[in-house]
Amino acid sequence: MPQHARTTRVCRSCDGFAAVVITTGTRHRDGTRATLTVACPACHGTGNVSAARLARAGR
Repeated sequence: MPQHARTTRVCRSCDGFAAVVITTGTRHRDGTRATLTVACPACHGTGNVSAARLARAGR
């Protein structure tokens, strides 16, 4: 019989992709690109939402 996987509460804003890296278009002296890392504001970069946060939001 197949085992059922536990369902995790994935963030509705980022769908689990909590952090992205954006290139600024400039380069450092060694030739690498300058980047900015941005985290999801809803889940603060974790990719999932806790049950307590959902209860406060009324969902």
